[in-house]
Amino acid sequence: MRILLVNHYAGSVTHGMEYRPYYLAREWLRLGHAVQVIAASQSHVRTVQPAVSGAAVREQLDGVDYLWLRTPAYRGNGVGRVINMATFCARLAWHARRVAHEFRPDVVVASSTYPMDIWPAYRIARAAGAKLVHEIHDLWPLSPIELGGMSVRHPFIRLCQAAENFACRRSDAVVSMLPRVDGHLRQHGLDLRKLHIVPNGVLTDEWDAPGDPLTGELAAHIENAHARGRLVLGYAGAHGLANALDSLLDAAALLKDEPFEFVLVGDGAERERLRQRVEHEGLHNVRLFGSIPKRQVPALLARIDVAYIGLQRVPIFRFGIAPNKMMDYMMAGCAVLSAIEAGNDPVGESGCGLTVQAESPSAIADGLRRLAALSADARRAMGLRGREHVLRHHTWPVLAQRFVEAVS
Repeated sequence: MRILLVNHYAGSVTHGMEYRPYYLAREWLRLGHAVQVIAASQSHVRTVQPAVSGAAVREQLDGVDYLWLRTPAYRGNGVGRVINMATFCARLAWHARRVAHEFRPDVVVASSTYPMDIWPAYRIARAAGAKLVHEIHDLWPLSPIELGGMSVRHPFIRLCQAAENFACRRSDAVVSMLPRVDGHLRQHGLDLRKLHIVPNGVLTDEWDAPGDPLTGELAAHIENAHARGRLVLGYAGAHGLANALDSLLDAAALLKDEPFEFVLVGDGAERERLRQRVEHEGLHNVRLFGSIPKRQVPALLARIDVAYIGLQRVPIFRFGIAPNKMMDYMMAGCAVLSAIEAGNDPVGESGCGLTVQAESPSAIADGLRRLAALSADARRAMGLRGREHVLRHHTWPVLAQRFVEAVS
């Protein structure tokens, strides 16, 4: 099969996020399929942008054929990003017949978070006589409405809604990373026999091969906490509003006189404010550390006793969640304390820890006490259940095969 994957934000191990298109494409190649990824030259989630001179350039990355379409640089979520989206879709439409003729896809996957790429993808599919597949990362326009507060009457929202409706009605298959989208998509015209769930995955190579050791002040702090008989709760990830870390600090305040240590590792827009809050409130049981190299993350997770993940209580999560951080925790064999309310519960489904009420400091504190009351062996058994769950359901070879079966 010849698979064309259109993803505006596609990255690679060279360029940074997002990684899903790269890992799927690599596995499809190993399965014997031909693959081409089409992406924009500018993306806010990449660390490194590809060098593109002219309207487009092709590049081979670990055998995966990338076609980069030149788009303007932008910052934030304002007009610049909308212009960037529009430019990508326009260039993709302009190149549609050429791509269809040169690559000759059997399947065209539209997968750019926002749904407007479905229109140029449809043109390519029709020109090539290929199947059209819509892949859902987040539900647009519902996400910018419920998370961003945009009006349903906003022209951009109306455009997104028209694209989502088109995708539901015209796609030969719909693949979603979110597991509880069936009711929403049915309302917008999808025949649910076309719906397939292919969640996020994890790269086992990063966990099977020895990473870099944890060193410096962070390693010393965790070692000292254990020496003082304290149970260490660790958080590794972005420090943003969505991560609801204020609730975790509130829980730490409730547990100031109990033998717990809270270690937050990462960066983000909220980090400095959180650091100041820790200092001003005298939260002596909380320490914030900056981001560490990715190869040190397994060593960090191996040293903590409980891994924490939380999200704000927002209605959009009723359709389910697929956080990469959760996959990392589970792959590391950590017992997980999850403060998330969503349409699915990966922690409960796998038995790898406890799920408590989101944004509830008392529930988070109680959940940590319950995990602390277990033996180290019991917590380790929880973590191993999570790892087994990931290996069974969330490795990229498994997910790539599921994707192929869904669109065949």
